[in-house]
Parts: sequence; C-alpha cells; structure tokens
Amino acid sequence: MSQSIHQFTVHNLAGEEVNLKDYAGKVVMIVNTASECGLTPQLGELEELYQHFKDQGFEVLAFPSNQFGEQEPLEGEEIGAFCQKNYGVNFPVFEKTEVKGKEASDLFQFLSRKKLNGVLTSTPKWNFHKYLVDKEGKLVDFYYSTTSPIAEKVIKKIEELL
Repeated sequence: MSQSIHQFTVHNLAGEEVNLKDYAGKVVMIVNTASECGLTPQLGELEELYQHFKDQGFEVLAFPSNQFGEQEPLEGEEIGAFCQKNYGVNFPVFEKTEVKGKEASDLFQFLSRKKLNGVLTSTPKWNFHKYLVDKEGKLVDFYYSTTSPIAEKVIKKIEELL
C-alpha cells in the first residue's frame, strides 16, 4: 500500500516546521524551483494556476533547489522576496532542499521512487519538475520541467482531481 505526502514535515523559509497533513483534502502540485533558471518565468505561470484553482482546494508548494547548474544562489527569506517581487507569488515557498541523489529530502525521495510512492518513478532532471498529488496525498502524475504549469493537459488533470 502506498503512503502519502501527509506523512512528511518540511520547513518554510523562516525555518518553521510545516506538516504536510495541513494539505489533506487538497490537490497539490509540488515543484522544485530556482531563481536564476531559464524556466524561472514558470513561477508566474504557477501563480496563475494557483489563483485559478485555489478556491477549489488546490495548492502549489515550491521547493527551491541549487542542484541544477547552481541556479538558486539565494537563501531563506531572500528566495520568498524574489518570488513575490518578480512573479507575484502567493503560494508557499519552502526552504532550499535537495531534490535528487542520496541527499534528497525524504519528501523528494518519496515523490521520485515508485518503491516508496507505489505509483511511479520520476526523479527531477532539472528545475521546475512538477509532481501532482491528489486530495489523499497520493502521487498521481508528474510533468517534466519543459511542461508549462498552465498546459492544457495539466489543467485537465487538476480539474479531474478537484
């Protein structure tokens, strides 16, 4: 039986612990981000997606990572300020984390390994790899970095889950 993201705790940009059980009953998109990537404008698209669906029980959770081309040089609250100032981000941005390899956070190990999530294997290969999770916290699908968060197939899948 597969587990859910609700078993994990993470830290926000202020270093405070956040229990992912807080997102039970919501459809969640988890994405690894970076402020100096060519794909960084996806932060604006993620915000658009969030605004469109948030009142229906949808959340975007961003996890900055410096693992791809060292494209996340910012730390802590600087990351949140960058996201807000440049892309109007209102969804939660968490502390910088490892998203692949032996040092990957427990959450990203769960998301990327079928043996842990019971659904699929998909390790981030670059910034802005997106995981879609249902209301029960179960992994449903993933989208590669080059897939726009507002692509028709992404929107349709979110609508199905809501």
